[in-house]
Amino acid sequence: MPKYKRIVLKISGEALAGNEQSGFDFSTINRVADQVIEVARLGVEIGIIVGGGNIWRGRRGIGMDRTTADYMGMLATAINALAMQDALENKGMQTRVLTAIEMRQIAEPYIRRRAMRHLEKGRVVIFACGTGNPYFSTDTAAALRAAEIEADLILLAKNVDGVYDSDPKANPNAKKFEFISYMDVINKGLSVMDTTAISLCMDNSIPIVCFGLDEKNGIKRVVMGEHIGTRINSKDNNNDGR
Repeated sequence: MPKYKRIVLKISGEALAGNEQSGFDFSTINRVADQVIEVARLGVEIGIIVGGGNIWRGRRGIGMDRTTADYMGMLATAINALAMQDALENKGMQTRVLTAIEMRQIAEPYIRRRAMRHLEKGRVVIFACGTGNPYFSTDTAAALRAAEIEADLILLAKNVDGVYDSDPKANPNAKKFEFISYMDVINKGLSVMDTTAISLCMDNSIPIVCFGLDEKNGIKRVVMGEHIGTRINSKDNNNDGR
């Protein structure tokens, strides 16, 4: 029996690229789609937010206006959302892409009540274009959408298997946290989500589980209540959900 009824799955754009530096690794996308469908068939309502880092990262626009760079990143997330939608629907799963920036020919505009209705009907909802505002990351969009749709949990699927005290790729002695509080993430400056996103989750008591996208059946295992990766929530609630 699933522990959570409604979740938001945040997938980094870099994770969708697999072992490539950019673009798409369709074996990774299809593997994620298989897991999402399996969890959805257990009765879990799923919202997905994908980053755009496999296509565009604003900091690469050296000398570029920040607002312009951020809007380009939002468009990159729309491309990723369509790729994920296609993978899910090719496997028989009903989906809807909802965008924070209107692009009616390819997706529905984001409306909270519409998103809730799609979830209640068993459709996987893919949120694109972040919050629709520059200066806000897709991490913040994940926290915002999770609060708006009253999700029980945010799942952060990344290229690393949890939260470490330093970069495990650069430091082989990096320590992995099993549990960590929102405030410790902020105070230690850990690069799991940006500060705005963590603060929003803290203010709305939304727990986060950070785990590796390549973790076997990771999404299902988290939803069923198994502890993998790193759990982020309040210091006095380290072993439970919302």
